[in-house]
Amino acid sequence: MNFDWTAEGPKLLELLYGVLAFLAVVGVLLLVLDKLPLRKDRWVAAAFLFPAGALLMIGLIIPAIRTTILSFQGASTFEAKWVGLDNYKWIFTQREALITLRNTLLWVVLVPLIATSIGLIYAVLVDKARLESFAKALIFMPMAISFVGAGIIWKFVYAYRPPGEQQIGLLNQIVVWFGGEPRQWLLDSPWNTLFLIVVLIWIQAGFAMVVLSASIKAIPTEIVEAARLDGVTPWQMFWQVTIPSIRPALIVVLVTITVGTLKVFDIVRAMTSGNFDTSVLAYGMYDYAFVRYDSGKGAAFAVLLFVLVTPIIIYQIRNLRQQRTIR
Repeated sequence: MNFDWTAEGPKLLELLYGVLAFLAVVGVLLLVLDKLPLRKDRWVAAAFLFPAGALLMIGLIIPAIRTTILSFQGASTFEAKWVGLDNYKWIFTQREALITLRNTLLWVVLVPLIATSIGLIYAVLVDKARLESFAKALIFMPMAISFVGAGIIWKFVYAYRPPGEQQIGLLNQIVVWFGGEPRQWLLDSPWNTLFLIVVLIWIQAGFAMVVLSASIKAIPTEIVEAARLDGVTPWQMFWQVTIPSIRPALIVVLVTITVGTLKVFDIVRAMTSGNFDTSVLAYGMYDYAFVRYDSGKGAAFAVLLFVLVTPIIIYQIRNLRQQRTIR
């Protein structure tokens, strides 16, 4: 690949100016703070919080306000025609939008529960077993792959060729080995959504396994030995000792995966582009705002996504505060 220095030179120069400006601001900031004689700690805290606050305002708060305003307007951002709640009414009445909501609900219910369950089972089974580290590395490995990369990998797994031809998709090849007919797994709704969900479960199970495994190892040995002296069975040990002991970690894993699932976009974009009734809220937002140029409906999807994520974040913050209070 040839790099055109002549064409890209101005952009690189702008980038250099930006870096130098950043270094100059930080340098001046440190110099001023060093010269302040009184209440230095407060000034230091305020000075270092200011850039973060400014970036938060520019990158999050202002766009959130603008998006909320757009959600009450029509398709064009230039005419600024107010339509009231029509975009939200459309989301809850039209078939295409209702399918998007249904798919999002499937993702949010299935992915956290199944991924956490798989991670928990795996963490319990391989705990203190031979080759534990190697086994954990295998299930954690998908976490190192981007969502787009995982989508491409699984698209090959679901690949379809007509009957009689050599199948290149793993799933269809297994079906053929057992005497079945190959199918186009990503075309039939709502099953195609379930096949997409499998991809995120494959990725998130590794995250759940690592967190829960660390939590299981942190259970005090005295509690485990006392339970064994009382004669509990492995099943009782799991439900009466392990699960209550790792409950905070379970909540963290469930909440983290739920928030990540609500924002899922890459897998849907890479595997179906939202076609065949596989769209979700985050993809619907992108599709309407930047593909169909209907900024009103795209903004309404974004606001709805924000409303759904906010209670989960608040719950997680309250849960963390309660844990700190207990400690």
